[in-house]
Amino acid sequence: MGSDEPSREDFSTWRTLPTRWGDEDVYGHINNVVYYAYFDTAVNGWLMDALGTDIRDLPALGVVAETGCRFLRQLRFPDVVEAGIGVERLGRSSITYRIGLFAAGTAEAAAVGRFVHVYVDRESRAVVPVPDQVRAALEALG
Repeated sequence: MGSDEPSREDFSTWRTLPTRWGDEDVYGHINNVVYYAYFDTAVNGWLMDALGTDIRDLPALGVVAETGCRFLRQLRFPDVVEAGIGVERLGRSSITYRIGLFAAGTAEAAAVGRFVHVYVDRESRAVVPVPDQVRAALEALG
């Protein structure tokens, strides 16, 4: 498609996600809205594994402030999706992730997404700095 299309080498960590029968739409491919669920599942699953804790138990929560997706190729059930995760920007209170979705074993991305978490206090919902343990995990991600 283009030179800005992601390759597998652009990502340092991976999550494997199964597709489900209900993910396909009437056109016979994974519906566009499902890609956003894949982004959410990949990032939050990786965070839980990297931190060794349920992120819902942290005093600060990462809430989604922005998402975007560029669709490149179709995914279909029963594909297995391999989600590559990278950090585009690590700010004071936000993280911008770059996620590439690939059908298992393929070299070409099916989609590339942008996913922004802004951290807020669990109780007040005021914007707070990215928690230290999250920042450390992201810095190790590279």
